[in-house]
Parts: sequence; structure tokens; C-alpha cells
Amino acid sequence: MSISRRNFLGALTAGAGTVAGADKLLAAENFDGYPDRYGMLTDLSRCVGCRTCEAACNKQNKLPAPDVPFNDLSVLETKRRTTAKAYTVVNKYATENGKPVFRKIQCNHCNEPACVSACFVMALKKTKEGPVVYDASLCVGCRYCIVSCPFYIPAYEYDEPLTPRVMKCTMCYDKIMGEGGAPACAEACPMEAITFGKRSDLLKIAKKRIMDNPDKYIDHVYGEFEVGGTSWMYLSPVPFDQVDMSTDYARTPYPKYTKGALASVPVIVMLWPVLLGGIYYMSNRRRQIAEEERRNAVSTAIAETTTDVQARADKAQAVALKKAQKKAERDQKRAIQAAVKEALEKAADTGDEKGGE
Repeated sequence: MSISRRNFLGALTAGAGTVAGADKLLAAENFDGYPDRYGMLTDLSRCVGCRTCEAACNKQNKLPAPDVPFNDLSVLETKRRTTAKAYTVVNKYATENGKPVFRKIQCNHCNEPACVSACFVMALKKTKEGPVVYDASLCVGCRYCIVSCPFYIPAYEYDEPLTPRVMKCTMCYDKIMGEGGAPACAEACPMEAITFGKRSDLLKIAKKRIMDNPDKYIDHVYGEFEVGGTSWMYLSPVPFDQVDMSTDYARTPYPKYTKGALASVPVIVMLWPVLLGGIYYMSNRRRQIAEEERRNAVSTAIAETTTDVQARADKAQAVALKKAQKKAERDQKRAIQAAVKEALEKAADTGDEKGGE
């Protein structure tokens, strides 16, 4: 089976990110996934492209409102991928039989995730319940997880200069572990195209649907074996390559491609991502501190400028008031002098009149 250039690079990145040592690598050789883990099954024959799952995901994860409202289906005419503001998207595909097929795209929560293997600070974790979750407080922003993912899923907050995060679907982990019930998209789907449950049960459901309706479905459960298996699986009425799903994935999980070679590499060589990541973290932290200092300096300068302007205004007002007071005093003095002069003149006129008599 062939492997694409991206798949090769992803596998290489996934293996290169593993720093625990040869013993841990070899211990994972026969790992088949946690028993009784949860999963999701999407039946593409039932999806109508209503985008209800997108709206439910957006609300559950408190994501920003989309540029195009969820009730506007014109976006289905454009191929989309998940972003930092959209954990799931629905795309529309024209198929060979002439009928459009809609596909929901999100993190597939691999049994042995390449992103988890590539993350040397363990910001990404495969839980025993099935979902792959993320801890932003540990992330150093190396983005190895984005490169390693075979499904092009993780996105990065490039518009966040100080605290960017890797963003992706978590299968509503907090919800299913706290409130209980199914992930938001499964609960909201009006066509019941998404089923939540134990992965082993979902496989039975999927295979029974294929057996009961052999003319309706392709005889394959996508995600049962791809890249070692995924927790999110698909049924389709058309070949999977017609809905832009790669069919060249091997059954081998990406982390296993390089474990043999890495097991024989000195630990100091395997730790180079940690060193580079540490350097990156320190550099990034310095940039953050410099940015904070710049902002504080600007705020201080603005405050000082405001204070200085106010002081100048107060001084100018005081000078103007003093001038007005002096002017008023001069005017008052002149008025008094004029009144006195007028009174004297009147008195003199009166005296002259009496002397004439």
C-alpha cells in the first residue's frame, strides 16, 4: 500500500516527537487501544448537510460566531477544513451517481494518535475513554501535532499573539464525563446520522447495517483499521475517495513507523525536540514579556501625557483666572475713580452756582 508525502512526513514527525525512550516505545508495540473506549459513527447516507452539528459544536465549545450563519447552506459549495474557530465542518461532494453526499469533518481521535506521539510536552493526551484532549498550559506552540496529523485536523490560533492554542474537536470530553450523554453534535443531529457509544458496539452496528443493506453501503467501516484505527468511524453509500477521504492509509499507527529506529538512537539525539522546544518556549516567553513591557510603557506614557496635559490645562486656567481677576480689579478701580471724579465735578458745579447767587 502506498503512502503519500504528507503521510510519510506525518509519520516521521510522530515518531521523532516520542522522547520517552526505547522501553516505552517497545512496550506500545502491541497496543490495540483502551478497552470499552467511546467512539462515534457517522452514516453519510443519512447526512443532509443541514449544519446543525456545526451550530451545536459552536455553542457547546463557546466558539466565535461564524462569518456565514449556520442556516446559510451556500458555504457547502466551498470545500472547507476545520479551523481554530470551527471544530467541525460539513462539506458537500458531487459523486459519480449524480447524488450529492455530505460529510462531517472533525478530529477522528485515533487509537494511537500521531499528534500525541509528536507532542514532546504531553499537551495532547489520549484518554482511556477515547477522546484526544489538549492542555493549553503545557503547549509550547511547536505545532508538531499539526504536521503529524494524517487527517489535516488540528488548527492554530495565529491571530492570538500572546497565548495561541492548538484547536480541535475533543469529542465533548468535559460534557460526556461531566453532564453525561452524547457529544453535542450527536445530540443535535435531526437525521440521527451520528451515533455515540462504545467503539466495539459501534462497529457491530456499522457492520450490521452493511450486512442488512449491501446495496446501500460500501462494504467497509472507515476508521476500523486506518492508521491503526480511529474512535470516529464512517459508513458511506459511495466509495470513500469520492468524498475526499484518503484510501491509502496503512493499518499501522504512525508512531510505530519510527519506533524501531528511534529505539537504537542515543537518548541525547531523541531529546533534540525537547531542547528546541525549550529554546522556542524561552524565546516566545521573552517576546511575550517584551510585548507586555511595551504595552505597560505605552500605558504609562499615555497616563503621564494625560497628567501633563491636565497640569498644563490647570496652569493655563489659573493664569487666565488671575488675569481676569486683575482686569476686574483694574476695571473696578477705574469705575470708582470715575464715580469719585463725577461726584467732585457735580459738587464743584453746585458750589459755583451758589457763589453766583
